[in-house]
Amino acid sequence: MDTSALKFDEKGLIPAIVADSATGRVLMLAYMNEESIKVTEEKRLACFFSRERGKLWIKGETSGNFMKVVSVTADCDKDALLLSVIPSGPACHTGRTSCFFNPLLGEEPFSYEGLMELIRGRKAEKKEGSYTSYLFEKGLDKILKKIGEESTEVIIAAKARDKKETVYEIADLIYHLMVLMTETDIPISEVSAELASRHVIDKKIKQEKMT
Repeated sequence: MDTSALKFDEKGLIPAIVADSATGRVLMLAYMNEESIKVTEEKRLACFFSRERGKLWIKGETSGNFMKVVSVTADCDKDALLLSVIPSGPACHTGRTSCFFNPLLGEEPFSYEGLMELIRGRKAEKKEGSYTSYLFEKGLDKILKKIGEESTEVIIAAKARDKKETVYEIADLIYHLMVLMTETDIPISEVSAELASRHVIDKKIKQEKMT
């Protein structure tokens, strides 16, 4: 990775924004130097420079929540980086998916990770009157039955070419799939990693065909 054109500050650092490759959601902001960029390239894991501790750190080395790096891109002025990653767990030390969860203006935008956190919360602490808590109380068979029903509803709406109804039913299906993922302890990151691996395979196949 050529870093010669990058504009590091007087301390040899450059800010790095980290975003989920699957959703585009910003996960955290950290700093990198030439050495951490080199480690990131070699290990394909996000490595940063801690200004507080004055040393390199690989994200996840203590928590286990590593970030597999898909790409690193510099901005137009080459004084900031964007890391596209596949996270293996929460980015924030608080356990939240993203470090950015304190709205100062407006509301926090919708994200699949945010919805997943809400669903996990309904499983951990049952809430009276909550449909999500009800599904967890009934168990796996009930969740699977709902997924079957919602899949049928998607097919019926799509067959009728009813776009509005199809969108509505797809949203219902995705929600119930996320309940299933929570029940079976499957994080979004694992699904994202699987889709990303298929994308890489598709690109390799295309390249082979071109040659």
